[in-house]
Amino acid sequence: MSEEPDDLDGGGYDVEDWSRLAGFGGRVATLEDVQAGRAVFALGDTEDPRPIDMDLPQPVIWWDEDEGEQAAVAVQAEAHGTEDGETMEVLGLILPDGAGVVALLDDVDLVDDSDPVWRRLVTEAVGDERGDEEA
Repeated sequence: MSEEPDDLDGGGYDVEDWSRLAGFGGRVATLEDVQAGRAVFALGDTEDPRPIDMDLPQPVIWWDEDEGEQAAVAVQAEAHGTEDGETMEVLGLILPDGAGVVALLDDVDLVDDSDPVWRRLVTEAVGDERGDEEA
């Protein structure tokens, strides 16, 4: 059986309904999970891949090099070893418009849904997507 098609992106969210997003945890995602819409990413050719113990979904502020700070919700968290012995902590994020992106844990701030900056960023993104500005 397949999962509901809106398991991850659901067409986006606002400050009131973000928690309906389904988190992917307990194991490392496969390409099949991504194709089925259960996970945002699947990394291959890494050493010792494992899920990160984190409550999901988790509101975050993502510091994107091109766009600056953006509201997002982490729905996937994994640690992957590299050939040089480093560990990458990688998150699968859903943006307010429903887009999925991959970010390093170091590039986000974990917040809760009452954080005024996160709420403002979500509201601005939803307003931009709808062509209006919500107060």
